[in-house]
Amino acid sequence: MTLSPAKEYVLIVEDDADIRELIQFNLERSGFLTCTAKDGNEGFSAAVEKTPDIILMDIMMPVCDGLSALKKIREAEGPLKAVPVIILSAKGEESDIIAGLELGADDYLSKPFSPKELVARIRAVIRRCADQSRGGAVAAIAGANNVAQLHKVGPLEMDFERHEAWSNGKPLALTLAEFNLLKALTSRPGRVFTRDQLLEKIAGADTFVIDRNVDVHVRAVRKKLEDDSEFIQTVRGVGYKCKEI
Repeated sequence: MTLSPAKEYVLIVEDDADIRELIQFNLERSGFLTCTAKDGNEGFSAAVEKTPDIILMDIMMPVCDGLSALKKIREAEGPLKAVPVIILSAKGEESDIIAGLELGADDYLSKPFSPKELVARIRAVIRRCADQSRGGAVAAIAGANNVAQLHKVGPLEMDFERHEAWSNGKPLALTLAEFNLLKALTSRPGRVFTRDQLLEKIAGADTFVIDRNVDVHVRAVRKKLEDDSEFIQTVRGVGYKCKEI
């Protein structure tokens, strides 16, 4: 007897009932299991109770907004802390998107978005997080055998196996997308990467994304680099590069 693979469990936190039901319908039609909440407090309680595989978190909600709920999730004890979160935002909320990424969101989607894009983005984030977990297991073995390798470029040091990074010795709290962005840029110092090339590194070639995603992630990384923010340079009309030092 062949067992069917377990379905991924998605928690949808959205205050608009029509949007919430539409997302739930499309995800269940695509094979996901779902549960819903209408504000951040309900969402956090549901996350604690069910520990979903991924959370979709609207930003603008009454009672408790999405950023407050995300902060509580990232400060939680146990496995909930590592559950991937995609934040949902209305157009023009770039500052909130940046804040969400800094709090540990794994990706974001701007409304309106297509069901196809939503499903693709969820699957890409779940896949990347699974790859990260496998990489962590490999890193643990490597660390036990004292074979960890650090990639050093300018002020940055990166451990690709452990998914850890430092700027002038200071640890950087990076999301998976931000880590992959820096990994791509530092792999070829001085080389200019187009937005399309960076999108593929961040999200995978099979994910439906837009150019502006890269700009948001770059802005978030620069803020975390603080005094070393100019290490990532903009090449107008093309994309980004890191300084060749």
